Amino acid sequence: MRKQPEKHTLTEHRLHTHHLLDPGFPDPAAAVAHFGAVQAQDMYGSLLALGLRVAWATEASVEVAVAEGSIVKTWPLRGTIHFVAPEDVRWMLALSAARTVRGMAGRLRQLELGDADFARAGEALVAALAGGRRLERHAAYAVVDAAGVSTEGQRGIHVLQRLALDGLLCFGPREGKQPTFILLDEWVPAGRELPRDAALAELARRYFTSHGPATLADYTWWSGLTAAEARAGLEEVKGELERWEVEGQSYWLKPAGSLPALQGAVGHLLPVYDEYTVAYRDRSAILAAEFAERPDAGNGIFRAPILIDGHIVGTWTRAPKKDRVVVTPNLFRSLSEAEKSALEEAVGRHGVYLS
Repeated sequence: MRKQPEKHTLTEHRLHTHHLLDPGFPDPAAAVAHFGAVQAQDMYGSLLALGLRVAWATEASVEVAVAEGSIVKTWPLRGTIHFVAPEDVRWMLALSAARTVRGMAGRLRQLELGDADFARAGEALVAALAGGRRLERHAAYAVVDAAGVSTEGQRGIHVLQRLALDGLLCFGPREGKQPTFILLDEWVPAGRELPRDAALAELARRYFTSHGPATLADYTWWSGLTAAEARAGLEEVKGELERWEVEGQSYWLKPAGSLPALQGAVGHLLPVYDEYTVAYRDRSAILAAEFAERPDAGNGIFRAPILIDGHIVGTWTRAPKKDRVVVTPNLFRSLSEAEKSALEEAVGRHGVYLS
């Protein structure tokens, strides 16, 4: 066990494990496999999250990975949309989908959706999608409506989510700006299947090696597992991890030896729901208390954050102009000259990513 008394050490180390200092993954598929799952409910944000970590990535090149199926978008954890590797889809769904469905029970009752509705909708969509076809969301709703299951209000997306959790559907390539749906067994013909104990261990291994240093509470939040399940997974892989003690809490991480210290100020423009922010229950290491209560901070996840040396110092927005994209920062504090230069470099990298 190593004792790490300063929280900034956590932040510096996470910049390395998140590959924000060295975007060296050869392609989006390698990045997704490293993290296990990458939150993807905001499409453009999730493309950027991968682009920040992949060598020479552009928004277009990351979207190609989605269109080709080298990464798959579905609801594998917490009932939230993520990218996962094709070989991981089935064991992740087997591990967590039943718990997610139980958590949806109250909302499904409110929407008056039951098992018979999902069966009818599933049968209709299998017939409509068979043979490699895909349907844009509203076209999928039309198929479900024609089968006698109303998609009015929020019913439609809950039907599609439930069928995805059952392993019937997943997201396909976009058509324009609209998501499509496709049959999982046709889009991903094969994948790993793991016994439950092995799946618990594998998910814990992926999380702590890609997100560490992190606590068991952080992992429980990210995975959506019960506390007992999360603890069981960690117990299985503790021998592969290093433990730090910080302010009386245990943090687990992949042993990495000595990592290079930051040289000068480093800036990043992260998207909403980036794994660097959303994957931790406790975000105090990256979001100072005096900023956390600001409505425009978005709790570190609901607004796209500006990082300086791994700490959130503001948020940013982008707006397309005729021949360029304009980035507008909203800073929570003044920046030093070195920090201003670091932010300008981050803006420049974002321009290259969009090119």
